[in-house]
Amino acid sequence: QVQLVESGGGLVQAGGSLRLSCAASGRTFSWYAMAWFRQAPGKEREFVVSISWNGGSTDYADSVKGRFTISRDNAKNTVYLQMNSLKPEDTAVYYCATRNGRAADRSLQYDYWGLGTQVTVSS
Repeated sequence: QVQLVESGGGLVQAGGSLRLSCAASGRTFSWYAMAWFRQAPGKEREFVVSISWNGGSTDYADSVKGRFTISRDNAKNTVYLQMNSLKPEDTAVYYCATRNGRAADRSLQYDYWGLGTQVTVSS
């Protein structure tokens, strides 16, 4: 089992920044691919970004390229999402997820999920 806990969400004005964290416990975190998804009210959960087990490979949704950056610190069992130039359309609950395998961009491919952290961007 792997437990994931997100933090760092909040209310920010458009153009601002937030840094989300996802702390993992349980099985060996460093072997697992990680990802962030988000879900806005009335919408399906969507892929934001993924990172391979060693951080050597990342994949971003087109909507966040150039604004968001994912990173991980395997010594701290934590993955981060730096979000810059935030837009109102980034408003959503952000979830981190992990799987024992290659990074992927579909939610069904992930085995473990956190409870999410709310990000609200005001215009």
